[in-house]
Amino acid sequence: MQYVYLRFPDFRSKALTLSYDDGVKWDRDLIEIMSKNGLKGTFNINSGLFGKNPGERRLTAEDILALYEPSGNEVAVHGVKHLSLTEVNSAIATDDVLQDRKNLEAMLGHPVRGMAYANGRFDDAVVNILATCGIAYSRTTVSTEKFDIPTDWLRMPATCHHNNPRLMDLLDSFLADNQRGYYWSRTPRLFYLWGHSYEFNDNNNWHIIEEFAAKAGNRDDVWYATNMEIYNYVKAYDSLIWSAAGDIVQNPTAQHLWLNYQGNEVEVPAGASVKLK
Repeated sequence: MQYVYLRFPDFRSKALTLSYDDGVKWDRDLIEIMSKNGLKGTFNINSGLFGKNPGERRLTAEDILALYEPSGNEVAVHGVKHLSLTEVNSAIATDDVLQDRKNLEAMLGHPVRGMAYANGRFDDAVVNILATCGIAYSRTTVSTEKFDIPTDWLRMPATCHHNNPRLMDLLDSFLADNQRGYYWSRTPRLFYLWGHSYEFNDNNNWHIIEEFAAKAGNRDDVWYATNMEIYNYVKAYDSLIWSAAGDIVQNPTAQHLWLNYQGNEVEVPAGASVKLK
């Protein structure tokens, strides 16, 4: 799939998202930093490992409800018991994914279709299990140091982990204007950062995310979104129907879309057909 015409909401060419795992108490500090700088992301939760009492390393179920979605972030699956899915049989792997999804959906009151692989472990058989369980995307621990829009959503890589020594260089490259003289060269970019908030505590390096958020956040030219918001937007773009002559585009989805078609900014409302110039 070529995404040269895709633009994120309000014709932005850049999107940024975070993905953090395990549902630990330091997520509160991370979300405070994110909210201050207008960042959004996804928190991958093990519903079978909730803390029992406030203040424990793992957040309680009550903490989960009060913290993530009220701050504009997404809750996603991480396995009910945080199992390495390649190291157990298919029945156990399926239960670890599906039970976590069911538990989180019962808590939150809506479908939960995002995921990150516990311990980064997956293979083709595990990917097939996720598809059977209705998972739409799942983040790996693969870091590309690139800003490509994912195409294999159940093997989704990240740009980098927050401990990558090139983090700020990568951010500078992402934020730079990538116009190279031709409108069709300005393809959209996604910066995807992942990690665990407890690493900032354990390594005494909160300054890393503070500096990243301060530089990356609160910009007019970046769309800050959860993993699922990005997935839904890109999938809506993939659903566009183009006329044989290429001069009419129809949006059959409920998602308002923004395009840059041969240098022209085009809004394609949900359910509408638009004549292109």
